[in-house]
Formats: sequence, structure tokens, C-alpha cells
Amino acid sequence: MAATLSANSSVLYREACHQREQQQLWSASASGNCLLLQKSASGLSSRKHNKKKINVRRDVRVEALWPDLSRPTSVDMEAINDGDELDQILARAQELSQPVLIDWMASWCRKCIYLKPKLEKMAAEYDTRIKFYYVDVNKVPQGLVKRGNISKMPTIQIWKDGEMKSEVIGGHKAWLVIEEVREMIKKFI
Repeated sequence: MAATLSANSSVLYREACHQREQQQLWSASASGNCLLLQKSASGLSSRKHNKKKINVRRDVRVEALWPDLSRPTSVDMEAINDGDELDQILARAQELSQPVLIDWMASWCRKCIYLKPKLEKMAAEYDTRIKFYYVDVNKVPQGLVKRGNISKMPTIQIWKDGEMKSEVIGGHKAWLVIEEVREMIKKFI
């Protein structure tokens, strides 16, 4: 039997009470979320016992299984706008002995635009272990682009101890690029 999840808790309660006569465990999902209704005893029922009518109050146990909202699902990557800002970021990362991922991209590059939200989701996975940044090569001084030794976009690099350690040039399908980036990250965290 399917149930409909609703933002209105009274509708959910009425649905749970409507199901009180069934002694079963069921689940239904809507929008990726799950409702689990278990009836150990539910609602208000009436019984006749020795010609007396007894009202018994029973409890309904309803649990919602939602994703862990304490962790972000996506983290916005911060922009690097010039060489001084890159130096500050690398110095801070070196103090924390933490690697830095830099996505070198351009606003006109379709693959770059498509890849950025996927990297932001990945940034949520590695939230405390690695910091994600991006550089729009058309909005920064060319000295910064030369410092990164960038010739193709998107280029995703890992920087650690103030220098570039590894890179993935993402000219192919996004899911392949993401897997290559994931493997590259595993080497440095």
C-alpha cells in the first residue's frame, strides 16, 4: 500500500491513523525521502469486554528517514582573483598541511561550466580535508595563468606545500573527469 508524504503533519497523522488497523511495516518514498510507519499499536480503538466498552489509547510510531542535513550537499568553490590571493591561500593550506584543489576554467567553456557543479558536490564530500577553488582565466592577470602552467581548460590541479603536485585536464566526459579527480585527491589526503 502506498502512502503520500505531505508537508502538512496533520495529513500525515490522519494517514497514519487510517492505517492503524493493519499490523504491518511498510515504507513509501517520495522525492528521495522515506517514511517508515510501524504499528505496534495505533490510534484509539474500542473493545467490548464482558459487556463493558473499553477505550484503549494506542501510540502511533512514525519515523521519517531524511538525509543527513548536518553535512552540506554542495560547497561553493571560492574564486581566486590574483597571484597574491593564491599565495595567501597556499600559505594557509601549508600551515594546515592541507592540499588545495584549483579548477582552472573559463566562463565561455561549456565543459568547465558543466563540470563546476559536480566539483562543488565533490567539495562537500571532502569538506574538511581539502579546500576547492576556481580561477576564471579570463578574469585574472595572465601571470597567474602562466604560474599555473595552464594551456587547456578545464584543468583541475592539486597544490600542496606551495606547489602544483598533480593535474587532470578535463577535455572528456564529466563523469570520467570526476573519477580521475577523485583518484588524484586520494593520493594527497
